[in-house]
Amino acid sequence: MNNKICDDILAFRELTKLKNTYVDALPLMINKKTGRVHTSYAQAVAVTGRLSSIDPNLQNIPVRTERGREIRKAFIPRSDEFVLMSADYSQIELRIVAAISGDANMCEAFKTGKDIHTATAAKVFNVEDAAVTKEMRYKAKSVNFGIIYGQGAFGLAENLGISRTEAKEIIDNYKKQFPNIQKYMDDTINFAKEHGYVETLMGRKRWLKDINSANFTVRGFAERNAINSPIQGSAADMIKLAMIKIHAAFKQQQFKSKMLLQVHDELVFDAHKDEIDIIKPMILQCMQTAMPLPHDVPTDAEVGTGVNWLAAH
Repeated sequence: MNNKICDDILAFRELTKLKNTYVDALPLMINKKTGRVHTSYAQAVAVTGRLSSIDPNLQNIPVRTERGREIRKAFIPRSDEFVLMSADYSQIELRIVAAISGDANMCEAFKTGKDIHTATAAKVFNVEDAAVTKEMRYKAKSVNFGIIYGQGAFGLAENLGISRTEAKEIIDNYKKQFPNIQKYMDDTINFAKEHGYVETLMGRKRWLKDINSANFTVRGFAERNAINSPIQGSAADMIKLAMIKIHAAFKQQQFKSKMLLQVHDELVFDAHKDEIDIIKPMILQCMQTAMPLPHDVPTDAEVGTGVNWLAAH
């Protein structure tokens, strides 16, 4: 029986965290000279190679819950002459999975512009795209993201609230339909065991000292990192290359607009209202051409603007 007090406790916990971490803390971090909040980026903290934001960490501003999203409304442009612009890579990690593995079915789905989760569901459940239900798509989405994080039948069953038998069947079907993804996973683990590292598409290495450990749990963790690091690491390389291209373009044109934040697969800009139409296609072009993917898998990005961060995203 679900007692109402459980919901109240969870709501209280969420509100307390939002209040303590953001509502109370962020205003105290406003710089007295500039009247703005300034984060610091660390280059060498995240093992995947992503930038890491500290004091305050602006990469963990909530976006998943309705109450959490309200915090994003507090982030506004510098004046009435500006708006916030958010440019976001679309499903970049899955595109990189398709490109690295060279899986024909997955590459084809991206090349033809299909919704990847619908295309996956159609293959896994052996139905036409049009017959894919919301539930099927949701299950396929879980497998798409779960598989690259080394999730097995037990994890998928927990995640979706289904039996382990059904979860195993879904994973087995997935591996049949996308055989090269399993091959990528096996090949990458074998490479790591032999060489002690894995690398991104740009050749940046991540060393894995526990890949040959006798301890099953420790080795399993290293194997999951071996599969995931080239994917997350390549996404990190791509957005950094995009940032370099955008910065150079902005500098050359002497724009009033500024690049403000990098949050995972998203870039946030303080965009001058007169420059929106010029910088929008420029940002998209820089992001989409920053690092061409193998097997001609296309890179996609989206741009939005708004009076605050929530409206822009």
